[in-house]
Amino acid sequence: MPAREAGIRYTADEQIVFPGISIIYFSSHTQEVTLSEPPAGTKRLEIFHCREGRMECSVGDDYCYISPGDLLIAKAECIASSFYLPMGHYHGLIIRIDIEKAPRCLSCLLQDVNVEPDRIAEKFCKETGFFVARSNPSFEHIFSELYEVPPQIKQGYCKIKILELMLFLSVYSMEENASQARTLSPSQVSLAKNVASYLTDHMEQRCTLEQAASMFHVSSSYIKSAFKAVYGVSFYAFLKARKMESAAYMLEYTDKTILEIAGEHGYDNAGKFAGAFRSVKGMTPGEYRQRNHKINGGVSKCKITS
Repeated sequence: MPAREAGIRYTADEQIVFPGISIIYFSSHTQEVTLSEPPAGTKRLEIFHCREGRMECSVGDDYCYISPGDLLIAKAECIASSFYLPMGHYHGLIIRIDIEKAPRCLSCLLQDVNVEPDRIAEKFCKETGFFVARSNPSFEHIFSELYEVPPQIKQGYCKIKILELMLFLSVYSMEENASQARTLSPSQVSLAKNVASYLTDHMEQRCTLEQAASMFHVSSSYIKSAFKAVYGVSFYAFLKARKMESAAYMLEYTDKTILEIAGEHGYDNAGKFAGAFRSVKGMTPGEYRQRNHKINGGVSKCKITS
């Protein structure tokens, strides 16, 4: 069933697959979203798969992030119901399992296969209440097909894919995939977001990593690692992408010259601006304006918020 919050652009379409088990196809074009919390006393396991974008999840006093291809496996009571989407958009799905209502065994008709939801929950969530599994070919194969299910076989096909996922999770080695840091402290997250906000508000400036470090009184390596962990891209890749998104909007909705737009985003050379724009958008600023320019101009300045 589709769900929308007033003023927030997101959809969460839920389909029941087994008793107590459902798939939610989740899409958002905002930076903050709140999903419904489970009823008090509910033992619910949630498996998030990121297809596009990036998601920040609050876990106790820390934060974890998932990027395209990653899984977040968590007890619902251990994670916050509000999520921050650093890139401003997100597409993925959630497999929601009510441990007490779901079948105890999902594979009782298959010989030599034993898949039990409560054991999956115990395996991944016993110690901390959550686990992040980074992208790998096995999971990507399973989830890529879940996004392209023909409507006439969707119910049955989703059952098969959930069983396949649970089977892979039952043999997944947590030890072999535990080398990467799973969480960030609030201070690291706050630093990255404050730097991103400054960069977004001062696009006309040429701000280097070293200048940002001096301004925020930390080392450049600290900003570099925190920024990469929160936004999934480097300091300079983020800065260029934000500038080009803002420039693209101005090319669409204003009649400013390309040189004026370049200057407002820190470029005093139209050629360098065109090269940067092409590297992000795949076409020159002139080509982009020709294809996308709107009749209703008049926007004097627009910046993409962080």
